[in-house]
Amino acid sequence: MIALNKPLTPDLSTLTNYLTQVNDSGWYTNFGPLHELLTQRLEQYLGVKNLLLVSNGTLAIQVACKALNINSAITTPFSFVATTSSLLWQGIETAFCDIDAESYNLCPLSLDKALSQDEHYEGIVATHVYGNPCDVESLAKVADKYNKKIVYDAAHAFGVKVGGESVLNFGDASTLSFHATKVFHTIEGGAIVFKHKADYEKAKQLINFGIQVDGSLGEAGINAKLNEYQCAVGLTLLDQMESVIRHRASLFNHYRTELKSITEIKLPDWHLGANFNGAYMPIYISDIDRQESIITALKNNNIQCRRYFTPSLDVAYSQQKSFGCGNSQSIAGGIICLPLHNFMSVEDVLVVTYVIKGIL
Repeated sequence: MIALNKPLTPDLSTLTNYLTQVNDSGWYTNFGPLHELLTQRLEQYLGVKNLLLVSNGTLAIQVACKALNINSAITTPFSFVATTSSLLWQGIETAFCDIDAESYNLCPLSLDKALSQDEHYEGIVATHVYGNPCDVESLAKVADKYNKKIVYDAAHAFGVKVGGESVLNFGDASTLSFHATKVFHTIEGGAIVFKHKADYEKAKQLINFGIQVDGSLGEAGINAKLNEYQCAVGLTLLDQMESVIRHRASLFNHYRTELKSITEIKLPDWHLGANFNGAYMPIYISDIDRQESIITALKNNNIQCRRYFTPSLDVAYSQQKSFGCGNSQSIAGGIICLPLHNFMSVEDVLVVTYVIKGIL
């Protein structure tokens, strides 16, 4: 079987060495030595500052919005459900505006139009979909125009750069997921990268019950810390990341080369200044019968695939305000994600594309 995804497996010898350190120290959580080491190494690897580890990617979005005092936000309808559900769970007033039909990311023109109609929203939450960076320059102009804060859901964008700069350095905060299915993982986990040190310091208190540096209680917080065992997994896997991203990007390029000449398949336009990390391999096919034929053929050849994302979140959460999301609804109805993970080979890609070509 060619699996849709297969999580990275940490080298057990290296992992055991880290776990032995944890057991010897007796420090299992609460900003322990491995937590601090993983923070330092991730900041260095990703080229960022003010990185705060948290226990999952959903809490990363919630803590970022809390630290930035965002109580109402406009977001994208084309993303994994957690982008929106994390806001709603937090009690954040949420509205949707449309995506760009070519990149699948939040559309700056649609956002500008939405804010011109209703300026009361305090923040913007945009996703770098499939690891493809948003038009960060244009979104920044809209945010500045209306004096809004931006949180980027960068769950798919580990190791991605725009013009040589980490995509995590754009906006007021960027959030990462370190779930086992991601390019880099700690089994469960996540991180937030803040633009400003003061926001980072506030968030660090919030994820530790709101306890301040002197031990007194400040604003009510939550427990969102990453424990030492999970940090051990992260430290073990981080050693592999250069080769992992290089391999996944190579597979991604092979897919695009094999499929680009098929007129019935549309591939998303990628940010011209960005690198690939091979997080996902999405294809768009407008014809429903063709979609079903491909899904059936892949299944019959023991190849996994997934409709990802569907439905458009403005449809799933229809009680929330929408400024019109026709592009998202259309694209959500036609996306299929193909297998892509570190344990695949180029030959696997050729098998998958051969089956698709046989249908189309």
